[in-house]
Amino acid sequence: MDKETCKKIEGIFVEMKRHLCTCIIPFWYRRIDRENGGFRGYMSYDLEDDMKAVKGGILNSRILWFFSKAAIAVRDGIISKEDLAEGGICEKALGEAAEHAYKILKDKFYDKENGGIFWSLSYDGKPYDTTKHTYAQAFAIYGLAAFYELTGKKDALETAIRLHKKIEEKCHDEGGYGEAFAVDFTPASNEKLSENGVMAGRTMNTLLHVYEGYSELLRAVTGKEEYKDEAKKLAKELTDMLHTFIEKVYNKELHRQEVFFDKNWNTLIDLWSYGHDIESSWLLDYGMDVLVKAGFEGDFADISTECADALRDLEVTLRENIFDGNSLPAECEKGVEKKNRIWWVQAETVNGFLWNGVKYDDKKDIDCAAAEWAYIKEHSVDKRKGSEWFWELDENGDPIEGRPIVEEWKCPYHNGRMVLLLLKIVHSRSECAKVE
Repeated sequence: MDKETCKKIEGIFVEMKRHLCTCIIPFWYRRIDRENGGFRGYMSYDLEDDMKAVKGGILNSRILWFFSKAAIAVRDGIISKEDLAEGGICEKALGEAAEHAYKILKDKFYDKENGGIFWSLSYDGKPYDTTKHTYAQAFAIYGLAAFYELTGKKDALETAIRLHKKIEEKCHDEGGYGEAFAVDFTPASNEKLSENGVMAGRTMNTLLHVYEGYSELLRAVTGKEEYKDEAKKLAKELTDMLHTFIEKVYNKELHRQEVFFDKNWNTLIDLWSYGHDIESSWLLDYGMDVLVKAGFEGDFADISTECADALRDLEVTLRENIFDGNSLPAECEKGVEKKNRIWWVQAETVNGFLWNGVKYDDKKDIDCAAAEWAYIKEHSVDKRKGSEWFWELDENGDPIEGRPIVEEWKCPYHNGRMVLLLLKIVHSRSECAKVE
């Protein structure tokens, strides 16, 4: 990689790190609900907190992951204490926030009678929506694995393993992963992850994030003799999901993933989710790296090249045909493109282009990542005091008024990860970390 490109990457991450420490971390730290536990569940577009809003399980699990990974980044020297101090935060506060998220997950979100994680709690910690969704179980695993990495608390790891077993026992069938279940894990309808007028029996989105949660759990148990059987199971399941991606989800003729399916993997709608494709282009590859580092490269050797080619195809197709030089639209349904810019899609666009740019030493990708980051700074970041990112922008880059700043889905996962994970990836995988 040439020095000019390395300097560009270095510049992006200097800016991103400052944004993380002065905006994203302080904003979410202020969401702690010290009276009722967990984190406040809703902030309106007008920056008003609803103290009695429901608290989503996905939101809490993602916050658990975020503060755990932020604390790990400080511990590993990727973020300095001086960086944090610029935003008025100390290292101890990151661990405190992670512990706060862990406590409510363990004490309130986890169903001690039936197992699994509730979809949401009331503001004061009572079960509110007792749906057991596979997607929510996967994100709890994701957060717990990160918290274990930070603290070494075995009960966090054991809870993640119990959730893994519950998914495999109750949510997995011979065709793949089911979606929504009642409190006792009997099947239920899937309104929560169905959109665009369809009711999906299986979704690309749930498959992707089960894969993600299992990847982080495999990282957590790798090298630990007492969990070697767990590691083998996870490796087999991750490999099976890669086969499902290649055989059922990836559409090589259209150079995209399909999104919503019936139980037999028949596509339900002509929908191209740009955001999920750019996210998958690096996230599935990340999981393949985890498998290799855990010693399970042989498990997916038969499709490793095919998977790598498919993921690169997803990214290059978007770069060459959809990315407008500044940002990525949301999706395209039946040939009609939704031109609004969604917060998480913009963050994942940076992730996808940077990951592939570093992996393939591709200057075009790095340039696209830099352009997207410039767009985010100008448009997605809400510069009002006490805010973070806008949820959604119109095609001119103006915020859509009324969309909340915080709610069950709006969290520090995508944009926080844009800095945390990619900062570490670029630092460890590129000579750019050595550029003076």
